Amino acid sequence: MEDTMTMHGNLLRLPMLAVFLCARLAAAADGLPLTAPDYEQFTPAAAARMSEAARTNLSPVYPALAEYLVERFQLAHRAGVGVDVGGGPGSLTLELSRRTPRFYWINTDINTFHATAFFARALTLDCAGRVGMIFADAHHLPFRNDYADFVVSRGSIPFWAEPKTALAEIYRVLKPGGQAFIGRGFSPNLPLDVARRVRENQGSGVPRYDVAETMKSWQRLMLELGIKDFEIIHPREDQREVNYGVWLRFSKPSTHSP
Repeated sequence: MEDTMTMHGNLLRLPMLAVFLCARLAAAADGLPLTAPDYEQFTPAAAARMSEAARTNLSPVYPALAEYLVERFQLAHRAGVGVDVGGGPGSLTLELSRRTPRFYWINTDINTFHATAFFARALTLDCAGRVGMIFADAHHLPFRNDYADFVVSRGSIPFWAEPKTALAEIYRVLKPGGQAFIGRGFSPNLPLDVARRVRENQGSGVPRYDVAETMKSWQRLMLELGIKDFEIIHPREDQREVNYGVWLRFSKPSTHSP
């Protein structure tokens, strides 16, 4: 039994080591800066807190968002590569993988202490062969140009020091014809009673920001970056009772476009 557990632990560490090395080499090859962020804040305790929130109060959010994305972008039977920027414990990555058997999803985060739990859960959900995880700073993504068919990020944008730089990076790694879906809050298909319960349980931790100002700033960033195909999505027009958040969808033109 002890040998089996040791072997299982080693199997989990091997892919972790491989992906972290690949990420670093990819960044070096692309000439991206490798300046280390403030690692002091990215601790096992911080990862555990985020994982606990994802496992408990926020648990209904990820399946609903995955279902919305798969249906809206017709991903269920498509093949491709998807990237979740700042995915933490990988809850959204895994929910997407379960619904898109021909996609390979990569969970990225700046806190590498999420990796062991992520791979362990992927094994229990029988999608370990279709997901990976790497260390990544949203401002310097370790992927080559035109790499991903789909890029998603839920809830990480408020933590980006330079949103314009991060959005430019996401656009860079998108394949021609690829789509990005970035934002915060809930998907339109999340039932109101569920959204209300999640917000109530967050208590003083409920995000407080001006949705209208956020929409204006994102529109300005898209124009500054020269991204023409974009839309800003307000899941529910009336957000006086429950703040459903705000989302940004944009794409890179297909090479077949006239």
